[in-house]
Amino acid sequence: MRIVVDAHGGDNAPLEIIKGCCMAAKEIKDITILLVGRKNELQQIMTENGLPTDRFEIVDAPDVITMEDEPTSVLKEKQYSSMAVAFRLLKEDKADAFVSAGNSGAVLVGATLLVKRIRGIKRAALGAVMPSIEGPYIMLDCGANVECKPEYLDQFALMGSLYMKSVLGIENPRVGLLNNGTEECKGPELQQQAYQLLKANENINFIGNIEGREVPLGGSDVVVADGFAGNVTLKVSEGWGKMFSGVLKGMLTKNIKSKLAALLIMDEIKAFRKKMDYKEYGGAPLLGISKPVIKAHGSSDAKAFKNAIRQACAFAESNMILEIEKSLAKE
Repeated sequence: MRIVVDAHGGDNAPLEIIKGCCMAAKEIKDITILLVGRKNELQQIMTENGLPTDRFEIVDAPDVITMEDEPTSVLKEKQYSSMAVAFRLLKEDKADAFVSAGNSGAVLVGATLLVKRIRGIKRAALGAVMPSIEGPYIMLDCGANVECKPEYLDQFALMGSLYMKSVLGIENPRVGLLNNGTEECKGPELQQQAYQLLKANENINFIGNIEGREVPLGGSDVVVADGFAGNVTLKVSEGWGKMFSGVLKGMLTKNIKSKLAALLIMDEIKAFRKKMDYKEYGGAPLLGISKPVIKAHGSSDAKAFKNAIRQACAFAESNMILEIEKSLAKE
């Protein structure tokens, strides 16, 4: 398994990216990481921090796409950036999957115009895998397509369902349409029209509309939304998670009595924190692209990036892209 990594993408690059790659190489068997970036700088960082270079191949790329750059710069002005070079390696079948924590717009443009979409897919979608009480769910789109058509949401539902089945092992994923009510007639025109398409789609297990409050309670395995609503919901969920974690920590460390109580249930606390930690899921798969692409969180630390690589391996090992092609061929 060969995973190509944009070493300079993200707020904490390149050190945390390299650390995450080292963790992944240690935990995942039969993996080779192609680390793309400024070769001398990457080698110096590894030496200074005592990081091993086993199972790494460093590919030199002299330029870097920043968070402030225009997304299209990956095609022309910065075609020799770490992200652009990494995408070309994926396109040329020199890697099985791509991972970056860099500029989201540039990732979308590079994946769509360099690697290309699956034939028949109208728009690629970012699908964030998030924790709920019942287990992980995927929400898509989470920002790639702010303005959508009903047929886009129909394809998002198919791709999300196949991802949950092929990559996360859920046999018959429940698909819900994010809306402001559960009734069939709820929502603006986009949601009403999408509802009818999803209802008629025999390739998915559509359970109807799902309200925002049901999402973290495990009301659906796949939550379908336009990019604006999906992104807002995702960020609110992340905010609530951080707030809850902070309140819980303060409560359990307030005084001697609460600290003693925390010690008695420490194993349960650790298990709960791990279950609800979005870093455990790594990143957002960009679904609809002809090869596996994972967009890691911009603020990813080593742990989050390691899990993004693990997620990329699972994506590459699945038959999901082939399944999408087969499903589209039946239509």
